[in-house]
Amino acid sequence: MTDAQDSPIPITADPDLDVARDLCTFIDASPTPFHVVQTAIAALTTAGFSAHDETAPWPGAGRWFIERGGALVAWIDEVGQTPLDAVAPFTVIGAHTDSPNLRLKPFPDMGKANMKQLGVEVYGGILRNSWLDRDLGIAGRVTLRDGESTIEQLVLINEPIARLPQLAIHLDRGVNDGLKLNAQTNMAPVWGIGGSTTGDFVGYLAEKLKVVAADIVSWDLMFHDTAPSQLTGSKQEFVSAPRLDNQLSCFVALDALTQVATGAPNRSSVVVVALFDHEEVGSTSASGAASPLLRGIIERSVAARGGSDDDVHRALAQSILISSDNAHATHPNYIDRHEPDHLISLNDGPVIKINANERYATDATTAAVFQQACESANVPFQKFVNRTDLGCGSTIGPITAAELGIPTVDVGCPQLAMHSAREFCGSHDPGYLKAAFLAILER
Repeated sequence: MTDAQDSPIPITADPDLDVARDLCTFIDASPTPFHVVQTAIAALTTAGFSAHDETAPWPGAGRWFIERGGALVAWIDEVGQTPLDAVAPFTVIGAHTDSPNLRLKPFPDMGKANMKQLGVEVYGGILRNSWLDRDLGIAGRVTLRDGESTIEQLVLINEPIARLPQLAIHLDRGVNDGLKLNAQTNMAPVWGIGGSTTGDFVGYLAEKLKVVAADIVSWDLMFHDTAPSQLTGSKQEFVSAPRLDNQLSCFVALDALTQVATGAPNRSSVVVVALFDHEEVGSTSASGAASPLLRGIIERSVAARGGSDDDVHRALAQSILISSDNAHATHPNYIDRHEPDHLISLNDGPVIKINANERYATDATTAAVFQQACESANVPFQKFVNRTDLGCGSTIGPITAAELGIPTVDVGCPQLAMHSAREFCGSHDPGYLKAAFLAILER
């Protein structure tokens, strides 16, 4: 439901479904935060961005990106080939690369009842039941011995190698009254027949990587649903995909950034896309929103353009951060779980998220910035408030705002089935969000 009082503009007659189709391609190529970063790098490189090594002296003005594990920050601090002023404001779009999932333990081999299983740790607030009866692949990164040092290698086994079979109803007659799954005892996927032996998985992984098992030192590996993302509904009104929270925001932000890279000749701000890791577990990490990653880039950018510490504060005071993370659409089967005067619809445009207790960083001033961007792009928008007697989630918005002191607005596309292994959103909304981002970045 579009906020009729605040958004008296028509919905775009022919929303761009190509954005939703490209989103599906992006998600299928990116089963882990590390793959999100590599997929992003490919798009940025094509658009003329160059990698910067954090250990090297700061580069000159241009189009750059920094990769740090499962996080990436990309920016443009010039117009044409002319560097911006040292006190130029920053226009930042922030999102996160991680999603709740099942992550492989260091010693994963286990089994019972003549079946081989893999020990996992639950990452983030997953809907545990949504992982049952799905064909699971595994992906992430592995550290390998390389002489006296080590190297990292990405892993993507997009094959149905594992599964979590649900217990038959005949053995749990009360299951429809409430399914409870213990993270330790009920969530170990089955991946083979026979007694489990220590080293089984390492041997399998070594064969896939074409290396010697002894050369595998450590890993960050996680399971993913192998079913492809796709448009669904009688008129392709929906997107069915894993990890929409929050790869949708990552993709749209990158898509908008690469589009403005060759345009907006009158732009007067440094434009930045910051994709952080570990939001789903609190953002407190070297690559999370609570880290000094973004602050360091801003400070070094200002210094490289001849600015002082005082200029950093002057720049931040006139900057804006759009924290983009998906919002809860109103569920038709659970209307009572939503604030009745702020119902949110799929395909009704991006959502401005508001919470008086600072679970979101939006205030009246920053909400107006995003609202005006939507209006200038002829994009509908909505406003979300959580039901007051229910707990409210949070985002990178308040964390980044506290770290930088930068005015921040929390927004995102509406979706259903948040934190499920398979999520659901409108196919028009990614295009709407991109149009709003372009209006922000090109202002």
